[in-house]
Amino acid sequence: MAPPPPSAPNDGADPGARYAGLDLAWSARNASGIAVVDAAGRLLESSTVGSDDDVAAWLAPHLDHLAVVAIDAPLIVRNPAGSRPVERELTRAFRHADAGTYPSNRANPLFDPPRAATLADRFAWRATAERPDPSGLTRGAAVAVETYPHPAMVALFGLDRVIPYKPRPSRSLDDRRTALATLMTHLAAIPALGLAAAPPWPRLVEAHARAARAVDLKRLEDELDGIFCAHLAWLWGTGSTALVAWGDDIDGFIVAPPAPA
Repeated sequence: MAPPPPSAPNDGADPGARYAGLDLAWSARNASGIAVVDAAGRLLESSTVGSDDDVAAWLAPHLDHLAVVAIDAPLIVRNPAGSRPVERELTRAFRHADAGTYPSNRANPLFDPPRAATLADRFAWRATAERPDPSGLTRGAAVAVETYPHPAMVALFGLDRVIPYKPRPSRSLDDRRTALATLMTHLAAIPALGLAAAPPWPRLVEAHARAARAVDLKRLEDELDGIFCAHLAWLWGTGSTALVAWGDDIDGFIVAPPAPA
């Protein structure tokens, strides 16, 4: 399966804009991956954070420049039970690649309200499925979108199935370490990210080499997911046709690749 051709960013995009990715844990008790890329898509910073205050402190130097924030966590959840319509649609489209979604609903106290919505309200981010006009984005008045890395990786990396780097009972530490190496290879091959020259990258390569425990792999996984989410924020904010909005602002939306042909 070949990946779709890359889509160049819109020339009218703000050259001072920043795009953030947040692999947001459903609970602040767990770590979240976070990253920021510049207007050209180059990785500037990445880390892991804990509480909402930690997120705010880490983003503080970038808030006045943020144009789009892509969050891997439910953002709009109004259904009392079951799955959201957008989750059912994405699962049908990407089930063949083992890239189905998890159900989110208000019966789960973690989604009443969703943590992502709480953060969007805190920073006055506008949660909308409407594709932003790159020339009309206002720095400091960011658009927040929900995203889901698995189908995006399948499409953008030209994969048949997801990369099996997430913890599962059937996956050993060596299995996950190998899968994370595969993910890092794919990320390093994204020209826009410029990882060979990115300040965090040598630290992440070393972290992978030294990872000996599940917690080490989880911390690395979170940060890599944050970087990929930042790349998706950049693609969305600069008008790339590689992503579309599934769902709507009423019942929930997810920015992900179009359905496979």
